[in-house]
Amino acid sequence: MWKFGCLLVTLFFSGLLHAQHSNGIDHFIVKENLIKNGKLAIIATDADENPTDSISGSYQFIINGFNQELKFHEGVAITPNAIEASAFVFIKHRNQRGSQGRLYYVLKNDTGLKPIAINWYYLILIPAVILLVAYLFKRLMVLAIVILIGLFIYNYSKGLDLESIFETITHGIKGLI
Repeated sequence: MWKFGCLLVTLFFSGLLHAQHSNGIDHFIVKENLIKNGKLAIIATDADENPTDSISGSYQFIINGFNQELKFHEGVAITPNAIEASAFVFIKHRNQRGSQGRLYYVLKNDTGLKPIAINWYYLILIPAVILLVAYLFKRLMVLAIVILIGLFIYNYSKGLDLESIFETITHGIKGLI
């Protein structure tokens, strides 16, 4: 009887551990908060980007390099700080299964916020095309360099630094593997 009781307790606790393990955040998307207060809502999703409402509790996220503890309720958490102007936002979450990061350009206008997800391959493709055109047409080399410098300055002024670019590319390549 003692062995049977130990077996039941072991099964119970392993079930709890499995439930906690399967209840983690593996994917997320970013939307504007429903009350339109300038804050972003982070929504826990599955791999197909369908919302998961079983996520509740506090989870650590890194938003543009700053650690934030976000409280999820039914799969949704609201960022603590409001977005004042259009900017790049890199959001990263790390758990036992690895880390997930996404880069967004949050466009702020009179109607509210519009987060636009930026895929990692655009961060490689756009500069590569500019350099290829400059290589093919040597007379455009100076113009291409000026365009790349202008693109870098604009991105940096909107909050996108080299670390965020490299992390986005790294997360994108990890997603392929």
